[in-house]
Amino acid sequence: MKLTHVVIAAAVSMSIGMNANAADRGKAYVSNQDGGVSVIDLNTLTSTTTIDVKGEGPRGLAVSDDGKLLVVATRENGSVSVIDTATNEVLSQIKVGQNPEFVRIKGNFAFVSYEPSAKGGPPPAPGSTEAAAAAKEDNDDDKEPARIGIIDLKLGKKIREITGGPETEGVEFSKDGKQLVITNEADNTVTVHSMKSGKLLKTIKTHEYGDRPRGVKVSPDGKTYLVTLEYGNKFMVMDKNFKVLRTVDTGATPYGISYDRKGERIFVAANKAKTLEVYDAKTYAKIKDISTGNRCWHFTFTPDDKEVLLACGKSDAVFVIDAEKLEVKQQIEDKKMPWGVVTYPKSMGSLDTAIK
Repeated sequence: MKLTHVVIAAAVSMSIGMNANAADRGKAYVSNQDGGVSVIDLNTLTSTTTIDVKGEGPRGLAVSDDGKLLVVATRENGSVSVIDTATNEVLSQIKVGQNPEFVRIKGNFAFVSYEPSAKGGPPPAPGSTEAAAAAKEDNDDDKEPARIGIIDLKLGKKIREITGGPETEGVEFSKDGKQLVITNEADNTVTVHSMKSGKLLKTIKTHEYGDRPRGVKVSPDGKTYLVTLEYGNKFMVMDKNFKVLRTVDTGATPYGISYDRKGERIFVAANKAKTLEVYDAKTYAKIKDISTGNRCWHFTFTPDDKEVLLACGKSDAVFVIDAEKLEVKQQIEDKKMPWGVVTYPKSMGSLDTAIK
């Protein structure tokens, strides 16, 4: 074979390899409260396997920036399972504390919310008999606040904690990485903490706007924060200094919230309305309500931004939504009560943020 032919053949082979890699859309990981973690091949939009996380009640999950580790909170044993994504095997289980829920990763550190005083189940509706009884019990019991456990993934252990409010829910990082923003559903506050010291920097009370803050998301440019108010049927808009600018009405019991990658649209999972709602991020006008399923809490875009994957726990499915047409294109069966979903490569969603 002539040298020119060898060069051409090598170039063709390299081109085919590059195209094959470019065609790989990645994977999604879905935590299942009644099972392990389902793995979805985004090339085929089908579940390919289930990871045994070696613990019961998986909820929050996050992928490391290099995609090599998956960290999953397992409620019943107060731990997180650290999983090798190449083998789907649990490398270690790290004790965090009672009722771990949200997981976020920044660099080599995992931030995990947990609730020493939580008794399970949602807080009662404001004004109800149950709410009054719970308030009296809280006054009697000197209730412990929730905490954010910080895990060094290289050392494989929890190294320190940040104290939040009662029943900490959502966790977000400021754009510059200097502040941690958390929602505290039981006392209707959003608290802002120093990432370095854990010191409480600011408390924003939500009651006058709506109760039970849950989801929280910073805009891609870092200038705006959104917080869903589940018992207010609204989301709250704050500027970069955490001044409340306005609220926006949503369907019943909004939870997961995210901007798209460009920061042009806002997506909100409204649980009891059974919709994924889409808003213009500049005007806050509603663009569309997308009919979904039962108990849809968390969602993610695919890494190429073509679809949104929405975990609907009581519909036993992950809904696949066309991100441009804004309509459901299919459902991926999931019989173990899906809770949350993230992808690798990392993408925008209610539990994670894309790496630019």
